Amino acid sequence: MRLLPVLALTMAFPVVALAADPHSYAQPVTVRVTHLDLDLKLDFGKRELAGNATLKLDWKDVKAKDLVLDTRDLKIDAVEAVDASGKGTPLKFALAPRDKELGSKLTIAAPTHPASVRITYATVPEASGLQWLTPEQTADKKQPFMFSQSESIHARSWVPLQDSPAIRFTYDAHISAPKDVRVVMSAINDAKHPLDGNFSFDQPHPIPSYLLAIAAGDIAVKETGPRSAVYAEPSVVGKAAHEFEDTEKLIATTEKLYGPYAWGRYDILVLPPSFPFGGMENPNMTFATPTVLVGDKSLVSLVSHELAHSWSGNLVTSAAWRDIWLNEGFTTYVQGRITEAVYGKALADEEALLSARALQKGIGQMPANAQKLTPDPRGIGADDALSDVAYDKGSWFLRTLEQRFGRENFDAYLKGYFAHFAFQSIDTDTMFAYLKANLLDKYPGKMSEAEARAWIWQPGIPKDAPLPSSPRFDAIDRERTDFLSGKLAADKLDAKGWNTQEWMYFLDRLPDVTPLAKIKEIDAAWHLTGTPNAEIGMRWYAHAIAAGDKDVWTAAAEHMTRIGRLYLTTPVYRAFARTPEGLAFAKETYAKAKSGYHPMTQQAVERILAGKARKK
Repeated sequence: MRLLPVLALTMAFPVVALAADPHSYAQPVTVRVTHLDLDLKLDFGKRELAGNATLKLDWKDVKAKDLVLDTRDLKIDAVEAVDASGKGTPLKFALAPRDKELGSKLTIAAPTHPASVRITYATVPEASGLQWLTPEQTADKKQPFMFSQSESIHARSWVPLQDSPAIRFTYDAHISAPKDVRVVMSAINDAKHPLDGNFSFDQPHPIPSYLLAIAAGDIAVKETGPRSAVYAEPSVVGKAAHEFEDTEKLIATTEKLYGPYAWGRYDILVLPPSFPFGGMENPNMTFATPTVLVGDKSLVSLVSHELAHSWSGNLVTSAAWRDIWLNEGFTTYVQGRITEAVYGKALADEEALLSARALQKGIGQMPANAQKLTPDPRGIGADDALSDVAYDKGSWFLRTLEQRFGRENFDAYLKGYFAHFAFQSIDTDTMFAYLKANLLDKYPGKMSEAEARAWIWQPGIPKDAPLPSSPRFDAIDRERTDFLSGKLAADKLDAKGWNTQEWMYFLDRLPDVTPLAKIKEIDAAWHLTGTPNAEIGMRWYAHAIAAGDKDVWTAAAEHMTRIGRLYLTTPVYRAFARTPEGLAFAKETYAKAKSGYHPMTQQAVERILAGKARKK
């Protein structure tokens, strides 16, 4: 591994002890899982993964009597201590009643401190971390499909383990599947593997449980570079390979900035539309939404983002969900640097401005605790921590550091940070101690400790937070103002050459309730209803519904049914839910779309329809 010589020079800085994870039952001060060996059978008919998980253990407390693991809705059949020869000895175990968020604590009596335990179990069809799709719910409609989404605390729904980002382990796996089905995991995948129903995987680098991933279905492969390929359904793989043809360039660019890529290969799996996120940074294989396949590479910043996680998140990981900004804020900053280097500063600045303006608009509506980069975890669920604050305020803070200390100095700091904490999980206090020693104190007078602490531990955005400039956005602001005041007709907007980001910016800064006549005028000129671009569509439908334009309802329902990505679907549901008639229509649409949604999307939409969704 090329990173090791660098690490040997930097490991002297101490890592502080980490607090207990409130979102896990695990007791890592007593015993830690260091390796996971999975042997599972995949059954589409039963919608089930079943088999064994063998956990290698490092006992820390000589007085400990139990191994405590996280589970959610698993059927535990047996638990055994495993000796060096592989022989199993039964162990007593108890599965606690189910907690709505945390699942069921699995307590295994292990007073003799076995080196390994083997758990025989099966998942349930409704496992929160798995989605099972019928052939009709896929792009090609020929074979069923299954994929996992373990972040934040959903790995426990398909593997019994210590489900906390503070605990890292290596893993290997053997998966039995129907023939003609390809299985992939968050490990090195063999593009030429025969579809013989017998797949083996090895992840030699220690990863946290939320990065454990699996998918299976009618998956084709197309190489995009010497260490990258696209995996997708046959009808999608060609389009995806074209959209992501710059992947090797992105990897090489990031390596120049922040050091060697530590994971060997970087592949991308394009999932069916029900995938609830834009992308998931599973090691070696990013899981990606098809909504970024718009044909012009305008949304490939998603690849920049997920690739950046190979340094910030996968290599250096937040130890608890309250610290998730250490993953997402750092990654969003690195994403911007990759985009700037490969696609130009103008696009990077536009994307930074889009996120900053959206955060400025919405942060004041959030509770004060939710406005902090490190919120008090009480009352905040693990999934809730993945908010715009973690991404956008976090990256804004890092852009501020770059501005204050200079790009050369900040790049050297960040490269050292990634090497220093490689393959570790850390909290914000640990990060801040390193920041203070290696940036704030090293270059005095650039930013005070108090200023840096305010960014992290105080609500809101500092008044002197710098923003990039964008002449294109400035022109759009002027045109939008003239259009709304009646000085400029919609068909005279200079929008023929707008990219996706520029349309997003124009729509984002329309009034929350734009006059219906103005909405009709925009649609007559630019035909946004029915757009295949989901980023534009989500914004357009939300505005049109708020304005009272019932002519868009059918197209909006098609958008909501076709797309399961939370970020692109829930805003349209929210717009409908603001009126009784709209709410009734949204409920009808959801009844038809529900079976194609991931469990996480179902839960989010049901909260909106029940009037329980939090304001963002």
